[in-house]
Parts: sequence; C-alpha cells; structure tokens
Amino acid sequence: MQRIWEDHKATLVVLGFVLVGLLMSAYVVPEEEQVVIVRTGEPVGVVNTPNGNTGAGLYFRVPFIDRVVRIEKRLLDLEMSDEEVLSNDQQRLLVNAYARFRITDPVTMVERAGSTDGVRNALQPILNSVLRQELGRRTFQSMLTAERGSALANVTANLDRQARQYGAEVVDVKITRTDLPDAPLQSAFRRMESDREREARTIRAQGGRDARIIRAEADAESARIYAEAFGKDAQFYDFYRAMQSYDATFAPENGDAESSIILSPDNEYLRQFRGRR
Repeated sequence: MQRIWEDHKATLVVLGFVLVGLLMSAYVVPEEEQVVIVRTGEPVGVVNTPNGNTGAGLYFRVPFIDRVVRIEKRLLDLEMSDEEVLSNDQQRLLVNAYARFRITDPVTMVERAGSTDGVRNALQPILNSVLRQELGRRTFQSMLTAERGSALANVTANLDRQARQYGAEVVDVKITRTDLPDAPLQSAFRRMESDREREARTIRAQGGRDARIIRAEADAESARIYAEAFGKDAQFYDFYRAMQSYDATFAPENGDAESSIILSPDNEYLRQFRGRR
C-alpha cells in the first residue's frame, strides 16, 4: 500500500480533489421542490419550475460560486387569525381567514422576497388590507349568505394581483370564522330577535287582513246564492231557513238539557212542524 501511495501520490490527490469537487457540486432536486441557482447574488438558472424545460433529478453547480436556493413547489398557506374588521353596518367582526398560494416565478421571488417566508411576510398585510376593504363594503348578515362567495372571489383576485410582483399565484382565500365580539354579539342577537318579531307581526297582520277579505267575499257570495235561491223558490228558502233556526234552538249542544221552552201550538215559529206555510 505504501508503494502504491508513493508511486501514484499525485494521481490519488487529484482523484481526491475531483471526488470532493463532485460531492460539493452535485445536488438532487425532488419533485416537490424547484431550485434557483444564484451566482454572485444574481439568479443564473432554474430547475424543475412550473412549465420549465428541466425536471427533478441530479444536477451540478460550480462549488463555492453557485448557491442553490430550494423553493417549495406545492401549495403554501397564509393565515390571518382574530383580526378585527368593521363591516358596512358598523359591526366589529373577528375574522379568521387563510389563503393558499404557490410560487410560479421563483426568480422573481428570490429577487423580491428572498424566500417563501419573505413572500408570507409581504402578503400578510396585503391579505389583511383587502379583507378589510371588501368586508367594509358589506353587512354582517350578507356574509352569512351566498354573497360571501362573491366577496371572497374579489379578495382572491385583489390578493393575487399583489402577489404576482413576488412571483406567487394566489389559488383561493377562505374565511374560516366571522364572529362578533361577545358584547356586541348579544346586542346583535337582541336586534335580530326584535326584527324577526316585527316581521312576524307584519305577517300576522297581513294574514288577518286577507282572512277578513276572504270572509267578506264568502259572505257576499253566500248572500248572493241565498238571494238567487229565494228568487227561484221562496217556499223552499223559507223552509230551509226555518230548519236552520230549529237546529240552532233545539240542538242539545246549543243549551242546557234541563231548560225548556213553552210555546203555544199555534205559535208562528212552529208553523213548519204543522206542515203549513
């Protein structure tokens, strides 16, 4: 071994330097990452970027000169928790929201933000601002309806427009919770309860009015039919009305069973019982 070292010392030293150089210059790019090669502070190449010419795999760089900046290729999240927002109806809302974004231009991201954490720090106040602007144009009740989707679409579009300058694309924005603070919450519940009670009173009043109209129309129609019947057969009409009167007077459920009525047989009220008009 000593002889081999003495005979090939120079060759072995060179091979050692080559091996160390290869180990220092080689790097692996997985599928879920994209890479920007920075040389003397300037981006000079990219690997495995969206719609790029290179994919994941083994690559080489110039040792001590090139720096490898690894960037997440998957979706990233940006959270906003318990931020107080003033709605259009002057309600103070506690809003929890989050945004999902991805890095689509890693070179711009490295130049403008430096890292994905830098992008988050830049987008955090922008998300807060666009949410305040959008929710400030809407009432608290509208955020509990389908109008919430339209508001979030506007927030997503505005945030995405700002994120492009950092090489990012905003996929969507979601509001996880929109609550009132504890004290205003009770006031809002009381106000909503009084609104529902007022609405119920209005509906009942309209129902009573409609019922009176229907009864009046029914009575008018009944009187018309009675009048037509009287005109066609006055004797039958007289008989029918007498039977209704007897039923109202002598039916057991219409009075005390122990009471009695004493009438003369010739009383005009009992003429239908005598078979005479």
